[in-house]
Amino acid sequence: MSELSPAASGHEPILASFGNVSVTHHWVVTPTGNHPIRGTHWTVQDLGRLEEKISTTGIVLAILFVWFCLLGLLFLLMKDQRWVGWVEVTVTGPGLHHAAIIPASPTATYEAHQFVNYCRQLAVV
Repeated sequence: MSELSPAASGHEPILASFGNVSVTHHWVVTPTGNHPIRGTHWTVQDLGRLEEKISTTGIVLAILFVWFCLLGLLFLLMKDQRWVGWVEVTVTGPGLHHAAIIPASPTATYEAHQFVNYCRQLAVV
């Protein structure tokens, strides 16, 4: 069970947050309640990847221009890129196990690593 904290009453400011996890100087705030940050263990997993596929526009242009010296086939080199997957931050501690998940992107991965490093510093103090 979570403990009652100054963060619950609004006396302690939120220092950082990622997904649905926030931290103050002394507390981890999750949807299940508030837990002391001291002694918590933080991990981050990047489960995203960049997918590439032939662009629909490239296929249409290749079909239209295939009869012009076969140069239309160069349109098949057009690629669409998108990020798929997610970034997961997990916090564990006495009576606490919570994972925050957000869609993957280079920015989300960077922010997750920064958040976890900051939380690890707070957990040791």
